[in-house]
Amino acid sequence: MSRLHGTKDFWLGALRTEGPTFGAAIAEGAPDLRVPSCPEWTITDLVHHLGSIYQWVRGFVSQGNTEAPDRRTVPEGLPTGTAALDWWRAEYDQLMAVLDRLDPEAPAWNWAPQPKKVAFWHRRMAHDTAVHRWDAQMAVAAGEPLEAKLAADGISEVLDTWLPAGRRRSSEQGWHGVVQLVAADAGQEWFLRLRGTGVALLDTDTILDTDDHHARAHLSGTASDLLLALWGRLGFDALDVAGDPNLLDGLRVH
Repeated sequence: MSRLHGTKDFWLGALRTEGPTFGAAIAEGAPDLRVPSCPEWTITDLVHHLGSIYQWVRGFVSQGNTEAPDRRTVPEGLPTGTAALDWWRAEYDQLMAVLDRLDPEAPAWNWAPQPKKVAFWHRRMAHDTAVHRWDAQMAVAAGEPLEAKLAADGISEVLDTWLPAGRRRSSEQGWHGVVQLVAADAGQEWFLRLRGTGVALLDTDTILDTDDHHARAHLSGTASDLLLALWGRLGFDALDVAGDPNLLDGLRVH
């Protein structure tokens, strides 16, 4: 199976779809409505969370250097009620304008063990917006799956960025073995070797495609369901699981 390679246009295209859809879902819900996939948050909390991420990224991504910015926080005194949605829309529009004009190869800090380039944030903002769009829709009982190609790239982001950066949900370190993930609707599969705190995404786009990776656990489903499970939005029991299910907890991120 071929591996999807995202581009600036691909990620911006996703943002242009997912952003307005997020806004439409938020507009349907009462500000104090609970978000079932993030039970500690209300609709207003979700709006403040995503908008503050946009604000934070916009503040450093165009500076042309790789110095770490101040840690992100949700500012005090953000608007509430219908004004919160207007504030979020303004932050979204400003972020889109910045990301649209920036060269993906330009230098920009990121928190992952990979090249410090703007492209990281094109990708990250697309996936953050898509997952939170799903959260918002779930709050108003209108959940729609993520588009398959976008979700497949989101799975790759979890495996090639979040896990190598040590951003697992669990602090346990005892996972050892190969896990296979299959998203047939996107024509994608991944093999990931877990070694305690370490992870290695095995290359299946080479002659090694014919090798037996001796996977101890297999997880398959739609790309959307796989991604949502990795982000803890769905239980792994909502997918097809074979082998040692205990290894799967080592794939969840936050």
